[in-house]
Amino acid sequence: MSRYFPHTAYAEDQPLARTILTTHVATRAVTVGTLLGVAVTSARTVIPALRPKIEQQPFAARLLRSCAGSILATLGVAGVGLVVRMWGRDDIAWRDRSWRLLESKGQLETDDWTYGGMGAAAATSALLMVKAKTKAEAGARKKTPPAVLVLGWRGLVGAAGLGAWAA
Repeated sequence: MSRYFPHTAYAEDQPLARTILTTHVATRAVTVGTLLGVAVTSARTVIPALRPKIEQQPFAARLLRSCAGSILATLGVAGVGLVVRMWGRDDIAWRDRSWRLLESKGQLETDDWTYGGMGAAAATSALLMVKAKTKAEAGARKKTPPAVLVLGWRGLVGAAGLGAWAA
């Protein structure tokens, strides 16, 4: 996505500075939230004392739900952090930070892989949901529906977050 924003020769001329910086912070929040979700699910799976006493969902469903919750939490924290960090800053500070992000070739490549993975995972999950619903409406019975279908939007958000890391 960063590659599609206009990039000027000088930081002072950088348009869409707030949009670029906000998009960057939100994207990093998704990747950090996914990492936290994987860590929490792994810890709860490996350490018996952290497991709930009730019957658990399959691992995939727990992982997607945990990632989705962590993504939403980190989006909120990162959004507040961005506001706190940039409060009262001049427009040139926003432009300079955005320009530096777009100037970094490594950042652009990271964004390309991140957005590609998120898009592929979200598209695959959505396709899986549609296919499972179509089979269910046709009368075909499957023992356990896909975790993405069971979780709905949470499954889709969790899958997109995992796709950011898979790419």
